[in-house]
Amino acid sequence: MTTVLTSQVKRLVGELSIPGDKSISHRSVMFGAIAHGKTTVSNFLTGEDCLSTIACFRKLGVTIHQHEDKVEIIGKGFDGLVEPTERLDVGNSGTTIRLMLGILSGRPFYAALEGDSSIAKRPMTRVTNPLSQMGAVIDGRENGKFTPISIRGGNLEGFTYELPMASAQVKSAIILAGLQANGTTTVIEPSKTRDHTERMIRQFGGEVSVDGLKVSVTGGQTLQATHVHVPGDISSAAFFLVAGAIVPNSEVTMRNVGINPSRTGIIDVMLQMGASLHVSEEGKDAAEPVADLTITTSSLKGITIEGDMIPRLIDEIPIIALLATQANGTTVIKDAEELKVKETNRIDTVVNELKKLGASIEATDDGMIIHGGSKLHGGQVNSYGDHRIGMMLAIASLISSEEVTLENEEAISVSYPMFFSHLNKLIN
Repeated sequence: MTTVLTSQVKRLVGELSIPGDKSISHRSVMFGAIAHGKTTVSNFLTGEDCLSTIACFRKLGVTIHQHEDKVEIIGKGFDGLVEPTERLDVGNSGTTIRLMLGILSGRPFYAALEGDSSIAKRPMTRVTNPLSQMGAVIDGRENGKFTPISIRGGNLEGFTYELPMASAQVKSAIILAGLQANGTTTVIEPSKTRDHTERMIRQFGGEVSVDGLKVSVTGGQTLQATHVHVPGDISSAAFFLVAGAIVPNSEVTMRNVGINPSRTGIIDVMLQMGASLHVSEEGKDAAEPVADLTITTSSLKGITIEGDMIPRLIDEIPIIALLATQANGTTVIKDAEELKVKETNRIDTVVNELKKLGASIEATDDGMIIHGGSKLHGGQVNSYGDHRIGMMLAIASLISSEEVTLENEEAISVSYPMFFSHLNKLIN
């Protein structure tokens, strides 16, 4: 699908309630499925990725009722999951397939998983290798590197595993396997990643030990159903934070956004760049802290983004790159090799698509260099099926001097189905 985007916007003004956090929405269904009793979820994200998670667990025998952003899961524990009679289709969702592999690695039955063409290109050995070491029998295309992947689980042994690179998905998969393993399972991270899985274990009555970069769980725990209220997704809010900063005469407020410290790299970076961003902390929303965020048009400066900051904003780098094109000076992004194995190679895709609009930006082996002060013009750009690239390009069009045409706009519905309606609400 090709869409002509709004350009030359004079200002953005208003308030938004950002849809539920994608990472937490996925996990709420997964934990509800492996807990005992009826779990209720409010403000669930109804994007395609999260709906894929619901569909997969229904195939595993879990009763799930969904009405708009409210979900009810009837869990019967790990032992309540049943062998599926057909392949589990995760769609475009890397979170679904990787965390589900962790759950299935402890189940004594056979399952096969597949996804769309993007998932088929994403490497799975970073998950399947440690799960195989714990005792799961896993195979797939190119010796288990790519989907479709088959798994027969059961009889797992806890172990200590040092992650070769920071990844919340890999950490979570091993933790979910560890909850079913004999003994203790410990994951050692190279740097801190989002901790939604650890928080949710506690929310469902389980125990998890966190000591610096070490996360440990013991097997044989029983989780109990609870209520989960999903805070607004800071990764979705990021697009409007940047829009409010770079569109003239703007002021945008986003209500009840999750500000988990492992996810607030976007806030820290924008403040370092000089953004006029106010965080009004509201306290805790269930297990997660939330806040209202207000952004006004800002004078920005280029900075270097690297090291431990990267895992805290890995999903926001495409929109940060756009922000940097409007700053004074040069912004350098390093240590972000992980971008190469997202829905697209986000280093190359961000650079190529922003260049089409007139940005001065270049790719490096582990990131990009963005020269600020770019005057963006029109052009034809493509999301390449990557929701975050699509939304970034839509925000870029707001400050473009001419018409911007976006191909594959429909990818945005993966994580933010109401993105364009929210954007139009702010345009004055």
